[in-house]
Amino acid sequence: MMDRRTLLQSGVAAAALAAVPTIGRAQGAPAFAPKPGAWRTFEIRTEVELPPTKGAARVWVPTANFRADDWTRPEGSSFDGNAAQAKLVEGGAGLVQAEWREGAEAPKLAVVSRVATRDRSVDLAATGAPALSSADREAYLAATELIPTDGVVRKTALSIVGGAATDREKVRAIYEWVVANTFRDAKVRGCGLGDVASMLESGNLGGKCADLNALFVGLVRAVGVPARDIYGIRVAPSRFGYKSLGANSETITKAQHCRAEVWLDGPGWVPADPADVRKVALEEPPANLKLDDPKVDAARAALLGAWETNWIAFNDAHDVALPGSSGPKLGFLMYPQAETAAGRLDCLDADGFRYRITAKEITA
Repeated sequence: MMDRRTLLQSGVAAAALAAVPTIGRAQGAPAFAPKPGAWRTFEIRTEVELPPTKGAARVWVPTANFRADDWTRPEGSSFDGNAAQAKLVEGGAGLVQAEWREGAEAPKLAVVSRVATRDRSVDLAATGAPALSSADREAYLAATELIPTDGVVRKTALSIVGGAATDREKVRAIYEWVVANTFRDAKVRGCGLGDVASMLESGNLGGKCADLNALFVGLVRAVGVPARDIYGIRVAPSRFGYKSLGANSETITKAQHCRAEVWLDGPGWVPADPADVRKVALEEPPANLKLDDPKVDAARAALLGAWETNWIAFNDAHDVALPGSSGPKLGFLMYPQAETAAGRLDCLDADGFRYRITAKEITA
C-alpha cells in the first residue's frame, strides 16, 4: 500500500493521484441503480432515559428537519416525557430540547419524527435547475471549524483537479480520488470526527462517513464548488440487496450515516456518497472487496448522482451550538446529546447514555 503521508507531502505524487481513471461498471455487476419512484413514509422514535442525577439535566435529540421537495419531506415531530421543560427547535439543526430540574429521579424523553422520502437519481449533464441563491452559495462554500478550505485542503484539491475546466469535471475528479485513496476504518468510533485538515496533514485517510464525506465536501468547496454534508440515519434494508447499505432491523440506534451533495449549475443539487463506496468494499459479504469487484464497482458508478433513500435526513448543520448548553459546539448533530452535573455524556455510548432508536415504515 502506498504511504499516504509521503503521498500527500509530495506535489508530484498528489498530481499523479488526480489521474486515477473512472472505473466503468463491470460485467454482471449487481443492479444498484436508485431511481425516483414511489414515496415511502418512515417514522423514527428515539427514547432517552438518563441515569439518576443529583443536578439538573438537559437532552437534545435531532429530528428529521431537512427538506428538499423532490426527495425528502418532513411531516412533523412530536415528543413526550417527564421533563420540566421541553420544546421543538426548528430551523438549522432541528431538535427537541428538554430539561429536568435538580433531583429528577428518572429523566425520560421520547421523540418521534415522520418523513416521506424517495430514491434519487440526477443526470449530471441536466439543465434547467433554478440558480442557487447568493446566500446559499456563500454558505455552502464557507469553511467550518473542521472543514477548512485553505491550506492543505486547497493545495490537495488543486492537485486533484489539475486542468479540469468545468465544475462537473472537478467534482468527478475529487469523487474518484476520494474513492481511490481513502478507506473505511472499522476501529473509528461512531461515524468519525470529520476533521479534514488533520486527515490530510497526517496522511491517514481512514475513517467513516463523517470523515470521508467531509473530506469530499471540503475538497469540493476548496475549488469553488458549493457542497454540503447531510446528517441522518438509515431506516430500512437496501432494496438492492446490499447488506452494508441498509438498516437490517427495526432497531437503528447505531445506524447513523451522513451523505454529501454538490451544486452544479444545470442539474442543481447532486447526491454523492464516496464513503458508502468504501463501506461496500470493507463490509459487503464476503468483505474486504477490491475496488473492481462488481458490487463495489456498481456502487461507485451510482453514488455520484444517486442515492437509495432507505435513509432519512436530519440536517446539514455544522459548528452546532446546542441551545442552553454549557459545553462546546458540536462539529455536527447526528446523535442524541445530554448534559448532567457531571458534564456532557458520551453520545456514542448508547447503553451508558441509555437511548434507543427504532424505525418503522408507515404503509397505511
